[in-house]
Amino acid sequence: MNSTPVRQFALQGAAVILVLSIAWPYFGWTAEALPWLQTSLAIGLVALILATLTHQPCWWRVIHAGFMPLVWVTHSLAIDPAWFLVAFILLLLVYRGALSGQIPLYLSNRETVAALAELLAERGACRFLDLGAGLGSTTVPLADALPEYHFTGYENAPLTWLVGRFLSLGRTNICWRWDDLWQADLAQHDVVYAYLSPAPMPRLWAKIEAEMRPGSLFISNSFPLPGVAPSRVVDVDGTPARALYCYAR
Repeated sequence: MNSTPVRQFALQGAAVILVLSIAWPYFGWTAEALPWLQTSLAIGLVALILATLTHQPCWWRVIHAGFMPLVWVTHSLAIDPAWFLVAFILLLLVYRGALSGQIPLYLSNRETVAALAELLAERGACRFLDLGAGLGSTTVPLADALPEYHFTGYENAPLTWLVGRFLSLGRTNICWRWDDLWQADLAQHDVVYAYLSPAPMPRLWAKIEAEMRPGSLFISNSFPLPGVAPSRVVDVDGTPARALYCYAR
């Protein structure tokens, strides 16, 4: 079983059904109220076991184990439902990419920016595209370090884009776009950079093959293109250490 969100919902649902199918008849037969705290803990334990048996990543196992107990804790706090709506809207404004394309918000560190600056310096002045530019943690410092280069950032989460737009003010060599990365025309750029997740990489490779010109360069932070050998791998020191996978076209 892979780790797609639909399958994770199915796994959690299986744990709920399994525990409740045993608990409800038992407590119904004894005419006792269902102990929701103990039931939520049992669901978390069963979900953890199922996640382990199906070889889910460690972080998914933690989520499965804690999800239902946290639901019980949240319910017991009797929080006004309006706060959940506010939280949902804020999360959507910041993490829209995670919801629509399994692309979380990742921020590039200083070491990564320095490594990218060296790679760009090797090519000379060019047009750089950041797919999923986030807050501008890559684009803005690169634009400051390489004023003769032109940088474009694509970001589709409204609040994240707004922060990045503010941080890029006053820099004439930055074009900050509020748009879906899949709408970007890769042929207009010499270097394309992405720090996404494993999920969109196969589709992104198809787009790269269709659009990027010969002589251009694609750089992926941390996540290699599946089944494609990089022309170069740059190891970046930091906490945690990362790798830049470079694919020359």
